Amino acid sequence: MSRSHPHTVSRRRVFYIPGYDPIHPRRYRELYRKEGAAQAAISGYEIALKPGPSGGHYGWQVDARMDDAQVHADVDVLVWSDIVRDSMATSIPATYAQLVRTAWTYITTGALRRLMRLRKGPVIAALYPVGMLLVQLLIAALVWWGAWRIGAGVLGIFGAWIGAAIGAVAFVALLRWFKAKDGKFFAYYLMHDYAYSAASNGANPAPLEARMAEFQRSIAAALHEDVDEVLVVGHSSGAHLAVSILADLIRAQNMPKGGPALSFLSLGQVVPMVSFLPDAHRLRADLRFLSDREELTWVDVTAPGDGCAFALCDPVSVSGVAPDTKRWPLVFSAQFTKSLSPERWAELRWRFFRLHFQYLCAFDRPLDYDYFQITAGPVTLADRYADRPPSKSRIDVPVSKYTSIAA
Repeated sequence: MSRSHPHTVSRRRVFYIPGYDPIHPRRYRELYRKEGAAQAAISGYEIALKPGPSGGHYGWQVDARMDDAQVHADVDVLVWSDIVRDSMATSIPATYAQLVRTAWTYITTGALRRLMRLRKGPVIAALYPVGMLLVQLLIAALVWWGAWRIGAGVLGIFGAWIGAAIGAVAFVALLRWFKAKDGKFFAYYLMHDYAYSAASNGANPAPLEARMAEFQRSIAAALHEDVDEVLVVGHSSGAHLAVSILADLIRAQNMPKGGPALSFLSLGQVVPMVSFLPDAHRLRADLRFLSDREELTWVDVTAPGDGCAFALCDPVSVSGVAPDTKRWPLVFSAQFTKSLSPERWAELRWRFFRLHFQYLCAFDRPLDYDYFQITAGPVTLADRYADRPPSKSRIDVPVSKYTSIAA
């Protein structure tokens, strides 16, 4: 890793790119505040938050004291939740149509079969909304059928018509109830998530491309500020957005000589869900480009305990686009089962969606991964993991059927 930048960081800009999430970004501020305080108490350092400046992106400021060093970090959330909400604003019939189209896309392209060679967890997570939505449809259909049968059994043909009408009302009402309770089931949410990329076979929709260009300009501007490190964090679906944003930034050659260290931390990535699709030419090209650049440091952290991520799957290699000169990413595990106490692991083990956010949270038996030291500590990402070997159990062989990088 390059050591041309100062080892000590006193000022840092952090850009956090969320995954496919319709929630207001204040959620991430409160998560950082709560979990940062918990990690500080466990690890013996100081960390405090205050509001960010008005205007621009939603964010907050962090003042920390770690390893006898005072560090200030400005954290910005690069918001695309409005695009997510727009993509989720569909009717119940439209969602079931999405289900059919998305399943058809992943099955007929062979992407689903190849994804299963990587990790079963995220594939099961992808199949879950399909199964849950079909179960909901079946339950509603059984209610309709039951009403029709009861009506026919009591009043004959006339009763069958009445029963069918009552059953139809119940059918619609039950499906609406399931949708209203999706905060517990997550079926509609996950269906919209997978359908968003599948709808264009892996290509980015135009509104998202426009937003990504805005994000790139913001990060480029930060590289001209008086800071020691510009850190981009991409979580879940945000990881593959960050890949393309950073690739565009480096291609634009808008990085000052001797400027801040540029670092990229991808967390809980699901890159193969997109890069394995036939028209993901741009993403595959960006993965290949970014993987051998000396302008940045790229560290990819996942964990087998996270059933929603492609744990320890090198996103460049499994996508089949790794060049001979590949140097990134450094792939290693957050080791949930070791960095969380047995009691804490038992509490979280079956909370799959919560575990997908554990990378942003406190560990009560921390090892060498600490989100708050990375974002608010006195060491650059490059120096922090300069001697860190990749995980031996990582998957770094080509798996994708589609490897083209030009449309």
